[in-house]
Amino acid sequence: MGRWAELRASSWALPTAVLALYGFMANCRVAEPFLTPYLIGPHKNISAEVVTNYLFPIWTYSYLAILVPIFFLTDLLRYKPLIVLQGLFLVTNYVLLCFASSLTAMTFLQVNYAVVTSTEVAYFSYIYSVIPAERFQRATAYIRAAALAGYTFGATLGQMLVTLAGLDYFYINAVTLGMVGVAFLVSFWLPMPRRSMFFKGPRAAATRAVRSQQDGGAVEEEEGAVKRAEKTDPGTGEDGVGGGWWRGDRVAHAARHLSLSFRESYSSRHVIYWSLWWALATAGYGQVFNYVQLMWDHIEPSATASVYNGGVEAVCTLVGAVAAFSVGHVEVTWATWGEMALGFFSAVGAGAVFLMGLTGSIWACYAGYVVFKASYMLLITITTFQIATNLSLECYALAFGVNTFVALSLQTVMTATVVDEKALGLDIVTQFIAYGCYYSGISVLFLVRGVYTVCSRKPTGVKEQKAEDWAQVISAERF
Repeated sequence: MGRWAELRASSWALPTAVLALYGFMANCRVAEPFLTPYLIGPHKNISAEVVTNYLFPIWTYSYLAILVPIFFLTDLLRYKPLIVLQGLFLVTNYVLLCFASSLTAMTFLQVNYAVVTSTEVAYFSYIYSVIPAERFQRATAYIRAAALAGYTFGATLGQMLVTLAGLDYFYINAVTLGMVGVAFLVSFWLPMPRRSMFFKGPRAAATRAVRSQQDGGAVEEEEGAVKRAEKTDPGTGEDGVGGGWWRGDRVAHAARHLSLSFRESYSSRHVIYWSLWWALATAGYGQVFNYVQLMWDHIEPSATASVYNGGVEAVCTLVGAVAAFSVGHVEVTWATWGEMALGFFSAVGAGAVFLMGLTGSIWACYAGYVVFKASYMLLITITTFQIATNLSLECYALAFGVNTFVALSLQTVMTATVVDEKALGLDIVTQFIAYGCYYSGISVLFLVRGVYTVCSRKPTGVKEQKAEDWAQVISAERF
């Protein structure tokens, strides 16, 4: 047993390095900062109103519809196949951008990209299935930093090709196609996890039940179900392959396991608060990120002015990458100061969004976006490892999926009411003012909660100190 723990500790670097390389290449999308100018320009010739109120909402709706099936397939197929699928759909995405031009094709492109984004649950959960828990914080920081560094490199390269080489947007997309093609090949190098989290055989389930320490009655019930499954289907192996386990027992066990893991995941207030920020902030971030290029084009149209989208994305993502990497080496009592940090940096993000919506200067809008994105990347990295370190592996995989689903549901509501042409269909400036108000609400919520947490912990410390002093007095009197 000691030898196995030592082996796992020594081999954590390989899957982390390969996943980081994949994340770097998959996010090295040279053309992404110039997507809106490409769509509304002569290559696709789609109006800005159609892009804002019709095309981009399709991605949001498709993402929500695909996310839940992808989550279960991710676990059932054990993570790696879904990462490979993400690489494949990234390639398809840029094939469509390069060689398709109709509105129907661009509509399908949004659905295709929804598959890419929904499979991120596999990318960010994979590493926790192949490395020990004590490496979670550092591995999370490295993986996010690699993804952000890849995006920074791609955005920088894209800006150089546009500004210095004067390269056409078509060739920028062709270069990106080559980058994501390399990522697709790298995905095959990832080690395959030994088992899934929920869809697994009775022996693996029994191991999980023995390790669980929070819900004693639920564990006993789980163990009883495992023993019954073994009697019913004795030929089933550790991974649940064979006989009736693939018919009904496997699904029934997965449902019980999901229910148990859900109760464990959200029985902790600490996890609930971090998950709440994750869902709320990610929904707002998704809206700002999706529509910021349209805001830039509104302030300074790309058809008549130089475009520096790539340079701006490179700067803000580089800052975010540095912040994400530093998280792995910073020691802070997050249980005390975490909610204050969430509230403070959310307030910074709210101010940056208001600046983007109200300014008439493209450079002020660029600066606001840099501040907004960097603060979000810092906090989402902290949030990710805080949730991971407070949960078991199975619970983390479920929490990631649930949090992402809640965030996307909120984003879909915002899209349907604020953006969609069938509802309010607000112009881009009014949209950003609405997003600024939304982030202000998040900051107020967590600042109030953070002040309460900090103040409530001080009396506890005083009482403990007084109790310790009193114990010393009593001990002295005895002797």
